[in-house]
Amino acid sequence: MLFWIIAALLTLCACLAVLLPIVRQRGVRAADAAFDLEVYQDQLNEVERDMARGVIEPEEAAQARAEIGRRILKIAAAASGHQADDSTRASRAVATAAILLVPLASWGIYAWTGSPDLPNQPLQARLEQSPDDSSLAELVSRAEGHLAANPEDGRGWDVLAPIYYRMGRYDEASVAYVNAIRLLGSTGAREAGHGEAIVAASGGLVSTDAQAAFERALEVEPGNPKASFLLATGLAQEGRRDDAAVSLRTMLDGLEPDSPWRGAVSQALAALDAQPTAAGPSSADVEAAAEMSSADRAAMIETMVATLDQRLRDNPGDLEGWQRLVQSYLVLDRPDDALDALARGTDALGRDSEQAATLAAFAAARGVSIQE
Repeated sequence: MLFWIIAALLTLCACLAVLLPIVRQRGVRAADAAFDLEVYQDQLNEVERDMARGVIEPEEAAQARAEIGRRILKIAAAASGHQADDSTRASRAVATAAILLVPLASWGIYAWTGSPDLPNQPLQARLEQSPDDSSLAELVSRAEGHLAANPEDGRGWDVLAPIYYRMGRYDEASVAYVNAIRLLGSTGAREAGHGEAIVAASGGLVSTDAQAAFERALEVEPGNPKASFLLATGLAQEGRRDDAAVSLRTMLDGLEPDSPWRGAVSQALAALDAQPTAAGPSSADVEAAAEMSSADRAAMIETMVATLDQRLRDNPGDLEGWQRLVQSYLVLDRPDDALDALARGTDALGRDSEQAATLAAFAAARGVSIQE
């Protein structure tokens, strides 16, 4: 009820603020007319005194009196209503009606189509209600408000981090994990969650920061399945398929028979075994190239990249091979060829496949993407 009283008072004040100047216009004009008449009367008296002193000629005095008289008659006629402006009065009436009718009409429309009896539901009250009656967004908002006031609450960051991840807010999840680790200490779950958020934020690419987080997770908790699996994924993305396969087999041997990770590891191993190997520049090749002249080194790299390109044309199902080809063309400063390799790899792997999405994310992280 208090809300409606306040709303009515505010509406009344707004109407009066607009209406009063319109109503007072006539009174103001009357006061102005009286002042003007007094001024003109003084001017007539001044003309008579000037003529008596011989300052002006009788003819000039007569002209001045005539002009002042016309102005006095005009003001007198307006004041007595002989020259009333009907259009002005009509405009004033329309304006007054509009000022009074608009709030009345709006309140009537709201009463007819709105919900004036609906109780207030302020955000703070919704956030203070039972968690069982709150939506996920309201719970997150409540947690964010709490952490804004208590940024050193490590438990709050620890709870919020995985929720951010499930909501797809990967960058915020990464920050929350960093805060939880800073305040509560490093655990395998927190470090692995931090690395997973970094991977998700980069479109599936296991970056150096993510690898470091997974390695820390394994230092704290040897055998952490999430960290082990995603580290192996990073090895595969780098083209180190044999190392990735060894890591996955080692992980599989250490898993419990009922572990939910067994299926994912087995599928990853099967995918590695099913992909043909496409040779490309190895670490030894790079070291040997460092000892060559610039011309010989460029020729060697061109040959290896051309060989890799040809093998991928013959065996196009190798995701790691396409990644290495894109990277090689970028090293050679041939962005158009890198883009062409990305397009051919995407087509070969299937545009809607998970492997094509991984290749696209790998290339995008290096500044190469197909414009739709």
